[in-house]
Amino acid sequence: MTLRIGVLGAARIAPAAIIRPARNVDGVEVVAVAARDRGRAREFATKHGIPRVIDSYEELVSDPEIDAVYNPLPNGLHGRWTMAAMAARKHVLCEKPFTANADEARAVAAAHDGSGLVLMEAFHYRYHPLFARVRELIADGAVGPVRHIEAWLCFPLLSGKDIRWNPALAGGATMDAGCYPIHMVRHLADVEPEVTGARARLRSPAVDRFMDAQFRFADGVTGRATCSMLSAQVLRVGLRVRGDDGEIRVLNPLAPDRFHRLTVRNKAGKKVERSTRRHTYDFQLEAFARAVAGGDPVITGPEDAIANMVAIDAVYRAAGLDPRQPTA
Repeated sequence: MTLRIGVLGAARIAPAAIIRPARNVDGVEVVAVAARDRGRAREFATKHGIPRVIDSYEELVSDPEIDAVYNPLPNGLHGRWTMAAMAARKHVLCEKPFTANADEARAVAAAHDGSGLVLMEAFHYRYHPLFARVRELIADGAVGPVRHIEAWLCFPLLSGKDIRWNPALAGGATMDAGCYPIHMVRHLADVEPEVTGARARLRSPAVDRFMDAQFRFADGVTGRATCSMLSAQVLRVGLRVRGDDGEIRVLNPLAPDRFHRLTVRNKAGKKVERSTRRHTYDFQLEAFARAVAGGDPVITGPEDAIANMVAIDAVYRAAGLDPRQPTA
């Protein structure tokens, strides 16, 4: 059977994250889109070959001809519309960050509990073989006992009108960029962190443009996550794992289809590996479809989403800022 997906909003991320992958994944089809502006939705549907335009978000999530909803709305609206979709018995693939804060994430998880629905946070990199290989190297002791894990994502977001700067929509660099390195560090440590410090630079009151956060894990392992949407660090994306016997570095674990490099240095010398150039979003959509069709486990499900939002909230507090709030 075909998994029929409806898209909430004509978001810029949607073509890369769901529309093109649906053409590459068997048994999946994007069948409808809804946006606040019907004209924009119609233009988006025409451009991307989506057969139906639906007048409102409410009508889309309740449509009986839609099986699952892709939610790329602004951060502050993720929780509300994910819960609305689940109330209408739809599976949900929700863009990161999962919600505005940890309390809202717990509320969404509670609504999901016992529903039998698939709920996945769209940390697409986590489904790619490149990241699985890093975890395998750590588990195999390639660098010995791990002592420090860090990840970073810095890119320029110059437009002041971009919704990712809007505090009313739960914007900020830690929400939109920092959620990735925080997630990476957590998934490489395989245990939840304690935030030991954080330093922010602000673009406007309460809205961070840069964040540098430090973590502590069990057995003395330390961590660090750095992010920026506007700083001297124009474009940086990578991760590093340092152990007693060596180091693992990955250039661009986020979009390895474009370029990437995995380097291992240890007592045996230096080794460079490369993984498949297939898109992370293809792997993510395949995992989502398998979970719907066959009940396969979801790596980035509600409990993991809560843990990531707990860490994000703690980073904000450590930097002297308040966690984000859902959009009223």
